[in-house]
Amino acid sequence: MGGCFSDVKGGKQAVGGARHQQQRPINSDAVELFNRSRGVYPLYTPLELSLSSTNLLDRDITSKSDPMVVVYVKRGDGKLEELGRTEVILNSLNPAWIEKITVSYQFEVVQPLIFHVYDVDTKYHNVNVKTLKLEDQEFLGEGSCVLSEIVTKQSRSLTLNLHSRSGRGGLRDFGTLTVHAEETMASKSVVEIKFRCSQLENKDVFSKSDPFLRVSRIVESGGSVPICKTEVVDNNLNPIWKPLSLSMQQFGSKKDDQPFWIYHFVLYRKLQKSVADLERLYKERSGVNFVIPSSHGHEKDLKGQLFVDQFNEKQQFSFLDYISSGFELNFMVAVDFTASNGNPHQHDSLHYIDPYGRLNSYQQAITEVGEVIQFYDADKRFPAWGFGGRTAGGPVSHCFNLDGTATGFEVEGVQGIMTAYASALHNVSLSGPTLFGPVVNGAAEIAGNSLFHNNNKYYVLMIITDGILTDLQETTDAFVRASDLPLSVLIVGVGSADFKQMEILDADNGLRLSSSTGRVATRDIVQFVPMREVQSGRISAVQSLLEELPGQFLSYMRCRDVMPLTVHAAQSSAPQL
Repeated sequence: MGGCFSDVKGGKQAVGGARHQQQRPINSDAVELFNRSRGVYPLYTPLELSLSSTNLLDRDITSKSDPMVVVYVKRGDGKLEELGRTEVILNSLNPAWIEKITVSYQFEVVQPLIFHVYDVDTKYHNVNVKTLKLEDQEFLGEGSCVLSEIVTKQSRSLTLNLHSRSGRGGLRDFGTLTVHAEETMASKSVVEIKFRCSQLENKDVFSKSDPFLRVSRIVESGGSVPICKTEVVDNNLNPIWKPLSLSMQQFGSKKDDQPFWIYHFVLYRKLQKSVADLERLYKERSGVNFVIPSSHGHEKDLKGQLFVDQFNEKQQFSFLDYISSGFELNFMVAVDFTASNGNPHQHDSLHYIDPYGRLNSYQQAITEVGEVIQFYDADKRFPAWGFGGRTAGGPVSHCFNLDGTATGFEVEGVQGIMTAYASALHNVSLSGPTLFGPVVNGAAEIAGNSLFHNNNKYYVLMIITDGILTDLQETTDAFVRASDLPLSVLIVGVGSADFKQMEILDADNGLRLSSSTGRVATRDIVQFVPMREVQSGRISAVQSLLEELPGQFLSYMRCRDVMPLTVHAAQSSAPQL
């Protein structure tokens, strides 16, 4: 989601040009679901998988096996979807296949991969592998992993022990399969473009117009999705904007058949141009007129023109560059123990633990988000807190250790969080009010202290709550302070409460958070999802929560010129000339 608006006031708020004003924000999740229902999906990172094996079973009598690998991804319903097949390597028990398998990496989804190795019968050696009937080939072994397990390795390689279909190989050695993942260079390509306009029409009465541009990607359905916008230039009919960066994931390619809408707010006029068109404008030093569309099919050229003063292609470090070099995402959880959740022993309570194993909303959020992030945390020890509850007959606490100890705020793994949560429901009295400030400050303190010890950790705090905040301004102040730290905050709203406050905290509506002292947040670090508005079967809560996290991670790294660890180490060890 981006800070894109249909008026100048909105545009200024997106870049800090106007003071924060309380108003009803746009429901970002509703907008996103609307886009998805029309074929607009998140942008993926294309990866190429290279495969090799050692010590495969020999199924042939007079020669060695002729192996081929079939790669599948397991969908949420348990069904396998084939991603691709390698070529057949003749007479080899230690093959290295040339054919790459392409997979779309998506951070916010756990992507289980299944690998089946076959010995292809000699009579099929001249047959296209895509048409082979697998039941006619001899099975050599199976391996499986999660894509995140591969990309978090420094080598981006993972070796799997092959086994039988049943998973029980006994004493038999089925050999190994090594999987190596590589991003295509195109996925790291970025185009930096600097726009200016000349002789724009003035729309203001007592001053000159305050223009800005918005760039939108045209999707297959014919609609458009905003991807970036310029800042607002006050009182200027010949504005020059700061450069915009468009990634390959955003613009797809430089082909003329993949255009963008460049929309001029204030004039309410737009242009349809591809990245290749913009490059031509730059090279030819020529401008293009904004037009007024007509229902009769005729367009009227306006006097005002758009120019491209800068067009630079470059390579940028990607999210996976940082992760595979050793950067970690450290997961934290804070659970709401206010009385509005209802008595945990009653069926209608949001904290009710179902004896038949059906997860409540708190358990569902912990499990689904934790299952994704755990692969990016090396020691899998997670800080877990509660707030709004009264522990051991003491005063109400707004940041207590979920496991009930005085000092051990970390628990072991996702199951450790679930166990500590269930135990706390027996030992903590629900109370109130709902305060976020203490847990946000606690997470920020940990993130801040990490800067003095190492620089390879980024923290992700998930707050699960059912209530209306009592300390909205204090929470806002805490978020603004934390926007300078390696920290993102995920807020999950459960139950039927009014969550307008949470939508204000989520800067997807373009209103950059402002503290009580007038300081504007450095960047957007909050993502909010109400569980009740997650459309069944279309997108899960975890996808809505996590899809912005890689971008928030990169915004922190790039604005501080932090490089992947392997690059930094190489530069530090390079001889000085």
